[in-house]
Amino acid sequence: MVKIIIENLGQKELVLTDLNKTALQQFQTQFIDWLQACGGKGRCTSCKMLIIDGMENLSELTIAEKNYTSQGLLKDNERLACQVNVAGNITVRVPEETKLPHLKYSS
Repeated sequence: MVKIIIENLGQKELVLTDLNKTALQQFQTQFIDWLQACGGKGRCTSCKMLIIDGMENLSELTIAEKNYTSQGLLKDNERLACQVNVAGNITVRVPEETKLPHLKYSS
């Protein structure tokens, strides 16, 4: 059983049933609001997530992610939720700059 744990959303656990979906699609399927501005096409960085644990369980960087990394817009511990597939347990955080005002985040 593969899980995404969102550390600063009260340790919210999402159990993944379809590993062919991106992390953003997993959030949407389980009714987790996650900021995204380009419709999940990798054209912005609004859906980035901080990877706390389990980086080895994520798919390879996409071309979009490589471009944003080379531009300094994506750090080594960040991935775009719309671009990444999850193959094993991961723990993530919502970055400070993309927190949504209607959600209560823990520290």
